[in-house]
Amino acid sequence: MYTARYWHVAADGRVQCDLCPRHCRMRDGQAGFCSVRRNHGGALELTAYGHPSGLAIDPIEKKPLNHVLPGSRVLSFGTTGCNLACRFCQNWELSTARASEARGRALSPEAIVEAALANGCQGIAYTYNDPVIFAEYAMDIAAVARDAGLLNIAVTAGYIEPQPRADFFALMDAANVDLKSIRPQFYRAVTGGHLDVIQDTLRYLAHETDVWLEVTNLVIPGLNDSDDEITELATWVAMELGPDVPLHLSAFHPSHRLMDVPRTPASTLVRARQLARDAGLRFVYTGNVADTPGSTTWCPSCATALVERDGYAVVANRLMDGCCAACGAPIPGRWIAWRGL
Repeated sequence: MYTARYWHVAADGRVQCDLCPRHCRMRDGQAGFCSVRRNHGGALELTAYGHPSGLAIDPIEKKPLNHVLPGSRVLSFGTTGCNLACRFCQNWELSTARASEARGRALSPEAIVEAALANGCQGIAYTYNDPVIFAEYAMDIAAVARDAGLLNIAVTAGYIEPQPRADFFALMDAANVDLKSIRPQFYRAVTGGHLDVIQDTLRYLAHETDVWLEVTNLVIPGLNDSDDEITELATWVAMELGPDVPLHLSAFHPSHRLMDVPRTPASTLVRARQLARDAGLRFVYTGNVADTPGSTTWCPSCATALVERDGYAVVANRLMDGCCAACGAPIPGRWIAWRGL
């Protein structure tokens, strides 16, 4: 048993989880909404601790992160469960599973870091299901990874309370946060969560930490793909987070409870990218489609193609010490290794 952090015993004797805004209260033996945090004899147990799922070696561009060490390799993994209930979840096999359904060989934080180093990785990505719900496991790994000179990358929906949020992101170097919509009603109806929590997390990362931030929006036909909504979301990112925060507009494919919704056409993403650029964002990318201009990092000063990508592969990199090789303009990002890598 691994006893979690961020909980207390409520007045009625139940254990209350203080990790995320759901504040689940559990009787002995009962699990919370996420399915991996449960009351075990009057203490909160994290059943996913030490039990990773989906271990893989990925290009960092797959997270997606386009402004962090282009072409580098990261060890990616998740666990099981989630604290949101997105009807369109594209990793639903993990997010809806209980820890007991996906347990393989137990791996300590040290073993995860050793695997990353043995496979020539520059970092570890906490992804697939949301690392917020296995925060203690991710944080223990991240501390060991940091000592080993590896980068820590969170791929998350950002649905977390302020204190654990500060502890968690203090150990992260970069994050890609899903901003699933800019409409509160979308969050309530389609994810079972609340938009304002994610907005608070995004503002926190952008203005109160040194974590490199990129944002992803999954564009779903008929649900969040209107011109007005794309413009509203991009304007919010530009105004609240800053025009240099990269935005990834990704194509939806039928999944989970939205099997009746068609795949996002490439033309929708091309249009959405232009709308986002018109709203003031300097770095806007398309994902899950073949779109060379939309996967390229362009210099906002002289329009030189700086980092050209074919899918997730970097085919040309014309940055020099983080600056445009043509005009010398600095390009925001984490382009060169740090912490001794």
